[in-house]
Amino acid sequence: MNDPTILPPDLPVPIDDGAAAHLIGAAIPSLMLPSTHGAPLDLAAITRDPSVLFFYPRTGVPGRAPPRLDDGAEWDAIPGMRGCTPQSCAFRDLRADFAMLGVTIHAISTQTIEYQREFAERNHIPFPILSDSDLFLTQAMRLPSIDMPVETGGPSTLIKRMAWYCDRSRIVKVWYPVFPPNENAQRVLEWLRTQRG
Repeated sequence: MNDPTILPPDLPVPIDDGAAAHLIGAAIPSLMLPSTHGAPLDLAAITRDPSVLFFYPRTGVPGRAPPRLDDGAEWDAIPGMRGCTPQSCAFRDLRADFAMLGVTIHAISTQTIEYQREFAERNHIPFPILSDSDLFLTQAMRLPSIDMPVETGGPSTLIKRMAWYCDRSRIVKVWYPVFPPNENAQRVLEWLRTQRG
């Protein structure tokens, strides 16, 4: 029985392949993406003030087997794939701490907004999750990605796990690769606290 909230003890560690190096300092485009909070949101607008955007490949559904690569490779065996739910829930649990620093949180994946809404409701995610199911952001900014066949819920192109700290509509800091995923939020928060003195 698949439980996406639990991380297996033997997950492979992703390596830094350099695919996010070009993002540091990059301007964030004015791009409207569907949001679980209703109306589409403009990426440039939501990152004008201090904000964290975190990205994940694909959230799982309890009891439903995760996808496999064409060569049969299992989800858990692919470095950086497992852990989208623990990553999201950790940001959820620390949201008030980020707010105390004046930092907003948004999540992004290539899953459809319908898929994301179900996930957000089931896990009580309070911040907006944005859908790049049309791959406009992924392609425009050449985001690190992996192709994996999926039956429903979005395209086969999945964004690799990472997080950005943004201000004035620019990417100030990038966490990539992210491991373990359930510690991403705490590490971003700790970095922010050191920056605030």
